[in-house]
Amino acid sequence: MVDITHKNNTLRIATAQAIVKVGTTETIEAIISKSIPKGDVFEMAKTAGLFAVKKTSDIIPDCHPLPIEYTGVDYKINNLEIVIEMTVKTIYKTGVEVEAMHGASVVALTMYDMLKPVDKNVEIKEIKLLSKKGGKSSYKDNGDPYTAGVVVCSDSISAGEKEDKAGKAIIQKLEECGVTIEKYIIIPDEKDEIQKQVKELHNAGNDLIIFTGGTGLSPRDVTPEAISPLIDRRIPGIEEAIRNYGQNRMPYAMLSRSVAGVIGEAIVLALPGSTNGAKESMEAIFPALLHTFRVLKGAKHYGN
Repeated sequence: MVDITHKNNTLRIATAQAIVKVGTTETIEAIISKSIPKGDVFEMAKTAGLFAVKKTSDIIPDCHPLPIEYTGVDYKINNLEIVIEMTVKTIYKTGVEVEAMHGASVVALTMYDMLKPVDKNVEIKEIKLLSKKGGKSSYKDNGDPYTAGVVVCSDSISAGEKEDKAGKAIIQKLEECGVTIEKYIIIPDEKDEIQKQVKELHNAGNDLIIFTGGTGLSPRDVTPEAISPLIDRRIPGIEEAIRNYGQNRMPYAMLSRSVAGVIGEAIVLALPGSTNGAKESMEAIFPALLHTFRVLKGAKHYGN
């Protein structure tokens, strides 16, 4: 199975379609009047489809078991064709496209099985995905290109005693989101130096100013104290999302003092200095965080 432990739960919706074509109008009339010998075709097929959706992971090897929050089946009759639409919803880490297609296919197969004794020309024409929604792709920002400065705060890394991996993990995620890295620098855990970098990166016009390191509880962890006085407005939801995501993966994430806020129209983040902490923080909030720029621009626009 594909590893999805790094993903966030989001609302996932998928609608799939299957078409069953019968040979005569008499078959359609028999379905509507519920006079097919094997019973009520629409209801029996719907029930089979509901079971199929919930059992998809038992049939398709690489499908993850997931909670099914909603399943709906709709029928439309177009001449000799019965159009089946199966909609599936969940709040989970992975999508429900296969579940919707599996359910639609079983509805179609059940109808075929019930109709074949009375109509030798019944056939299943197609099964396809109509739409899907949810996951990071649905919240990807396709607006203007953004720039970022990444600052690593670490006494040991700045002294050449350790290799930086957290900063590079942050850069990798930013590049995946289409963000251009304008500056990457390593500095010691010094309040004055941290504040200097915030001001320089902001004055240079960077959209994102991201620090990694110095958010813990040791005496040298001063990044939040350095950044907070410079922030115009905090964004508590981002801070909560980072800690919640981390806490679901390891119990010490609650000790992080990650900071998120706005200076003018730039977003400033102070993230953990561990490689996993930095990587998980970025997974928790990107690419959705980029929507903040639309909000900032919208607020400015409406203010005019």
